[in-house]
Amino acid sequence: MHSILGHMNKVSIGPKPYMSAMPIVLVGASVGGKPNFMTAAWAGVACMEPPMVSVSINKSRHTEKGIMESETFSLNIPSTKNVAEADLCGLISGSKDDKASIFEIFYSKSTNTPLIKSFPVNIECELVHTIDLGSHNLHVGKVIDIHADEGCLQNEVPDVVKVDPIIYTNGMYYRFGESIGKAYSIGKTLKKS
Repeated sequence: MHSILGHMNKVSIGPKPYMSAMPIVLVGASVGGKPNFMTAAWAGVACMEPPMVSVSINKSRHTEKGIMESETFSLNIPSTKNVAEADLCGLISGSKDDKASIFEIFYSKSTNTPLIKSFPVNIECELVHTIDLGSHNLHVGKVIDIHADEGCLQNEVPDVVKVDPIIYTNGMYYRFGESIGKAYSIGKTLKKS
């Protein structure tokens, strides 16, 4: 039986936490009562019902303290026009610099979590699980609310083209690309009749 992709030689590159592409988020938390944001690429969907997302954070990070203190956090999704600010928040520590001063921030009513107003999508979370994985803690948060700019919605859902998120891979930032097929549909073309 032939592979759909054809024959390719595989080369072992060793164990690494590799994913081909990851969305950039700014994780927001109040640390000692002050808003703070840090850049992260290790975030994703964790559960459908109840809706949950996750983010993995190095235990030494300043934001980590705030998540553990308040048991809330936000995932703020920047647009590509925010790439410099997003990168800067990964270069400096909130323990030394006031990163929140870079942004216009607002607070959620239900969790009092800091959110970035200029970013198209903000996901407000209540911490439900923290899993110690070694160098990082994996935080799973129940989504309390999503705050989205009206202009990025299509049928009440954020449209990825309008959000224009930053994609990270191998030390570089990228813009979302073109659609290559409809999910739950294009695979049917390979079914035998």
